[in-house]
Amino acid sequence: MTAVRKVKIPDGVKAQLEGTRLKIEGPKGQLVRNVRFPQVTITCDGKEVTISTESKRKEITSMVGTLEAHTKNMIRGVSEGFEYRMKVVYSHFPIQLKVQGNKLEIANFLGEKKARSARIETGVTAKVANDEVVLTGIDRELVGNSAANIEHACHIRNRDPRVFQDGIYMVQRG
Repeated sequence: MTAVRKVKIPDGVKAQLEGTRLKIEGPKGQLVRNVRFPQVTITCDGKEVTISTESKRKEITSMVGTLEAHTKNMIRGVSEGFEYRMKVVYSHFPIQLKVQGNKLEIANFLGEKKARSARIETGVTAKVANDEVVLTGIDRELVGNSAANIEHACHIRNRDPRVFQDGIYMVQRG
């Protein structure tokens, strides 16, 4: 029993394998990822990427599915891109947001004097509109990490979370 997964490359997207690096180019940009894993074979003929293994071990067969998911996300990223929406929630003090370079400044959070900041990964653009933060980019991992950084920066300590539910929370991803 061998695990084999095939990912079709749509029109307008080019894929090539350079050693262990999978390079995918599309209308929105280019993504490169190292796809090396022991006992997993990856081939690319330009029309489809084939990920396979001869092993029966669960760790290795599950990695075939993981690499397939990474490849699909890269293809979707360079053709459509990813957009994560986050909602700003406050009940006590109005939160003020400002994008400064690769940081999101979160001022007046719970009435704190010092502003908190969250790192926005390179390749991700953040837009602030009223009570919403929109993160867009072609790399799903970087967009998700930026959203996690923002949620983490708004973590409330030393207060009852049932009363103080202020923060910036993920509402929509995709």
